[in-house]
Amino acid sequence: MESVRDPELPGRLLRTERDVLVPLLRARPDEDFALRTCCPGWTVRHVLAHCGAALMRVVEGRFEEGVFSPESNDRDIAERAEWSNSRVVDELERGMTEAGPVIAKAEHGLLDGIALGEWVHAGDVREAFGEPGAYAGEGLGYALELLAGLTRARRTMPLLARLDGRDGPIVLGADSPDPATYTGAAPTLIRLLAGRPLTGTRYELTGANEKELVFFG
Repeated sequence: MESVRDPELPGRLLRTERDVLVPLLRARPDEDFALRTCCPGWTVRHVLAHCGAALMRVVEGRFEEGVFSPESNDRDIAERAEWSNSRVVDELERGMTEAGPVIAKAEHGLLDGIALGEWVHAGDVREAFGEPGAYAGEGLGYALELLAGLTRARRTMPLLARLDGRDGPIVLGADSPDPATYTGAAPTLIRLLAGRPLTGTRYELTGANEKELVFFG
């Protein structure tokens, strides 16, 4: 199946998530920014600092060698160590507002995955806060559409996803007459492909194991 890219989709996802996440963050006390997330070694603040830094790199076109490596991410977080939590959120809000048009212009959708990663990290934060529907919400439809396009473009393991409450399956990954199949909730599919904890979820997976389907993490 030929993958047709919608260049505006990453920006729509980022802006939709911005309008939900930023008010939530501004309403939380400072101590909540020290809560641990599912990202090893990272607190809520670390995740938000990483997300804001990544988006501002996109906005400003700063892609030096090794950017987005674990070492680069750690440096970005360390550079913001003396910032107030409010300033960290300010940068994130700006990045989620301004990065979309830059991502849209990138050749071959090179930066599209950044928008999806930001949305998943927002879910990581919501989960650390104990918010319901961590990997759901208003951006889920956009996230699934972007995920489908990215996995098809990168020809990952073929997967036919039959999602609860949705008409028709979603096709992920490379073309195949015999794809693996997933049946379950859409947020659980996001957890599965993002390598997030699956404790307490229910789903059926045939033709593949969980590790084979991790697309990013």
